Amino acid sequence: MNAPVLPTPRLLALGDAAWTLEFGSDISTATNARVTDLADRVAQLRQTEPLFAAVTDVVPTFRSLTLHFDPLAVDADGLGEHLLALGQQGGQRVHEGRHWRLPVCFEPSFAPDLPLLAEARGLTEAEVTKQLLDADFRVYVIGFQPGFPYMGGLPPELAIPRLASPRQRVPAHSLAVAGEMCAVYPWDSPGGWNLLGRTPVQLFDLRFAGQPAMLAVGDRVRWYAVTLAEYERLRQLGQAGQLPRETFLESQGAA
Repeated sequence: MNAPVLPTPRLLALGDAAWTLEFGSDISTATNARVTDLADRVAQLRQTEPLFAAVTDVVPTFRSLTLHFDPLAVDADGLGEHLLALGQQGGQRVHEGRHWRLPVCFEPSFAPDLPLLAEARGLTEAEVTKQLLDADFRVYVIGFQPGFPYMGGLPPELAIPRLASPRQRVPAHSLAVAGEMCAVYPWDSPGGWNLLGRTPVQLFDLRFAGQPAMLAVGDRVRWYAVTLAEYERLRQLGQAGQLPRETFLESQGAA
């Protein structure tokens, strides 16, 4: 069987100090794999290749990679041409980050949209939660707010549009879905996703100075259900700094 033809990457100037390389228009594991593969190679080149030493930041998204650079320290056109060549040569090696198993509580007050989603999809609430717990989610990108993980892998049976009217306040740690994505709100904030539960785990914590965001692009997440009492116990331990992140780490994965 012939391998599928991949879209040709497109190089775009983002002002005079950044290049963006687009790999397509879809949100998929295949497209995201091209992004993360290039990000891994750029990270290596920043340590060994003088042309990439001027890169100041690397920003992966669902379908593109942006390189910010010092325009006074590098030939911008040369850097762009090299980036495009790397994107054209790259494959679809899936970046494997860490594997997490995180708790979620489906207490009704934490899941106001669970009954509506179940009714809309012709499922029972128990069937919805089972599908969530059986799913293997992959972090595609961190965005919207610090530590907010956009995760693919939501079962098609649970796909549902955003709310017609966003809430003015979504409680921190809310597990939510919209379209074909799953996410967790790390902070109290406005939001229009459907709320199905809540996790006691802090996904953004400044006490971890090296990596305040717990999840990263390429990480995998599976959920397990906990009671309200267990939720409260874990939440209090986390607030007291007595719940190491490694508690929920299943494996480190491999780049």
